[in-house]
Amino acid sequence: KMKEKNFSFLHNITDDDKTMLSRVVDWAEMAEEKYITKYSFFLDERQADLYRQVLASVKYENYMLWGGYDNAERQVLCVYPPYSDNDKNEFPIVPITYNYRESDKLTHRDFLGSFMALQIKRECVGDILVGSGKTVVLVTEHVVSDLLSVQKIGRVGVKCTQGFDESLVVNTELHEISGTVASLRTDSVLSLAAHISREKAANLIRGTGIEINHISTNSTKQLMNVGDKFSVRGCGKFILQSINGTTKKDRVHITVCKYI
Repeated sequence: KMKEKNFSFLHNITDDDKTMLSRVVDWAEMAEEKYITKYSFFLDERQADLYRQVLASVKYENYMLWGGYDNAERQVLCVYPPYSDNDKNEFPIVPITYNYRESDKLTHRDFLGSFMALQIKRECVGDILVGSGKTVVLVTEHVVSDLLSVQKIGRVGVKCTQGFDESLVVNTELHEISGTVASLRTDSVLSLAAHISREKAANLIRGTGIEINHISTNSTKQLMNVGDKFSVRGCGKFILQSINGTTKKDRVHITVCKYI
């Protein structure tokens, strides 16, 4: 029985998070006892991470996250019964391709803004892969007809079809930055990553905040770990790729990658 829902092992979670996580514990129970399969809406990376931790805490392993293509950022969670095979094709995710003139430059924000104007909730929209004259949007099944009827994004006329052009999946490009830092504190790591002084990095963190694995903090002293993704508005998004030992003067050799 998984009745006890205690999320005290998770940090910085909201009441909405708790409601969402309680629901997923119920799903695990329903899958185990009644063989019912459940799908979530699209989750951002932070939400997906919370789900993983909670399912691990109740020792439930029959689940899968999928966003419509490999390495999608926004993903749908499927909790399925023991001994059943889960098929990616059964996920309620539909790709829609929008075509328009290459000279009309559209952005991620243009698409999202147009969808929100149609009263479509953010959780119904997955990744938006913007190309030249062509954009693929991954959406949940029940908003497909609304989004196929769209004829304009902003002021740009578009034609849409159901389906997916794989060429728009761009493998994330990373720019590697290596160097030494005094410690793995946020201000030291950001200083190297963004090519700014440690003092400026500390001021940015205290003022703007730094987001680490989708959780915002203003702490300059928080220590970072390999695999941590972090971003500061105006500086970009990074990942702490590796820690490569220390120098004779006890400085830490690290490699950070910047998302291009």
